[in-house]
Amino acid sequence: MFSDRVIVAGLFAVGLAVVGGFALSQSAVAQDVVDGPGPNLVIEVAGSVTGTVVIDMASDVAPNHVAQITQLAKDGAYDGVVFHRVIDGFMAQTGDVEFGRQGGDLSMAGMGGSAMPDLAAEFSSMPFDRGVVGMARSMNPNSANSQFFIMFAPAPHLDGQYTVVGHVVSGMDVVDAIKKGDQAANGAVDAPDYMASVTVIE
Repeated sequence: MFSDRVIVAGLFAVGLAVVGGFALSQSAVAQDVVDGPGPNLVIEVAGSVTGTVVIDMASDVAPNHVAQITQLAKDGAYDGVVFHRVIDGFMAQTGDVEFGRQGGDLSMAGMGGSAMPDLAAEFSSMPFDRGVVGMARSMNPNSANSQFFIMFAPAPHLDGQYTVVGHVVSGMDVVDAIKKGDQAANGAVDAPDYMASVTVIE
């Protein structure tokens, strides 16, 4: 049985030319906003809102988590995955490559991971401020796999309890506009927005 990989209730009650041109434009976007160790994760958001979100990955803080996320992105595993849990004023969660694919049955979204192994926690002193990206997990601290969340606002009660994997360096306006879920249903979203594509700029 799959464990629900969420922010734990104890902490929160809750043609080639075209392709080439696209890659060049992404490189330009990422190059303009790099301000950390990288690599950069470039997310094209679609649905009720469209736009680009660029995340600078903290490979110096959580190397194993960053390596897994970037490999999944390079494999195309995140393409079409929904923001299944979005809580206004808190965070937007996505990354369930197993059960969270747009257009499919989302009844189990948030309960899956990927074919890759779960990861040992890489907790750090980095605070969960606005724009910070963390890894979702079950009650087991060493259960993060593919799901991650982006903070709308600071949440100091998460500090040191979840692995920080990066921060948004461009496109927080897009993140802010992602369709919100029902707080009474722990942020579950009806007809959620999704990641149309996720690529990596080294």
